[in-house]
Amino acid sequence: MKAIIIIIIVLLVLFWLYLLCLRCRRGKMDQAYFRQWRYAHRGLHDREKGIPENSMAAFKRAAANGFGAELDVHLMKDGKLAVIHDASLLRTAGADVEIEDLTAEALEQYPLEGTEQRIPLLEEVLPIFAGKAPLIVELKAERGNADALAAAACKLLDKHRSVTYCMESFDPRCLMWLWQNRPDVVRGQLSENFTRHGDGKNLPGVVRWVLSNLLLNCRTRPDFIAYRFEDRKNLSLKLCRGLYGAKEFSWTIRSKADMDAAEEAGALVIFEQFDPRGMEK
Repeated sequence: MKAIIIIIIVLLVLFWLYLLCLRCRRGKMDQAYFRQWRYAHRGLHDREKGIPENSMAAFKRAAANGFGAELDVHLMKDGKLAVIHDASLLRTAGADVEIEDLTAEALEQYPLEGTEQRIPLLEEVLPIFAGKAPLIVELKAERGNADALAAAACKLLDKHRSVTYCMESFDPRCLMWLWQNRPDVVRGQLSENFTRHGDGKNLPGVVRWVLSNLLLNCRTRPDFIAYRFEDRKNLSLKLCRGLYGAKEFSWTIRSKADMDAAEEAGALVIFEQFDPRGMEK
């Protein structure tokens, strides 16, 4: 009997520690404001119309149609911020080079998806959304540059006060830097079930498990969780919402049915591959 009591106590303590690990920050994010928009994933891109992802054309199209946008930023070797998803240019520009090794001047050499569009700088994209719709800026840390990337993004965005934005990252180190150095910035933890989808293969299994279950929230204190829509039944995500009041973004929504399901559950949506214009919020 004594052994059973000890086991129960240990389990209760472990569960309490688990709940502490999930802690989020309350009250910083104006959910009502951000909920006014849906967010075009990498801009309102359409390959068939010659509008590549993360291009100026895609962002102008998103803003013109009343959408916010989610975009990805990398820190280049000259300190500029490039808007591109992959570290490698191979998929989007057909060049086997990495964005961290380039300068802003070199971007002219790499057209996107065979179009006249090129990889834009974040400083070029920001005026498109000034005074219009919010941006979700995803920080893509590479080669241990999380601190430098977060600092550079904040420095640039400070010059564009008319742009409403929040930041997010898969890398908790970016959020740690924001918590310690820029607590005024609304920040979010990006995540998914890394084991289920095979992402993060270069990470040890225990690290993928920790990230999937948001166990570093206690070190990052996110204002929101951006979680993969297919993995929305994750227990840690539900506890973050229910226990700590964390806001949720669902990514990536690719149909009206999924959009309706996400919004009915209270999540904000990041969408692509369909046009939700005219669909009542």
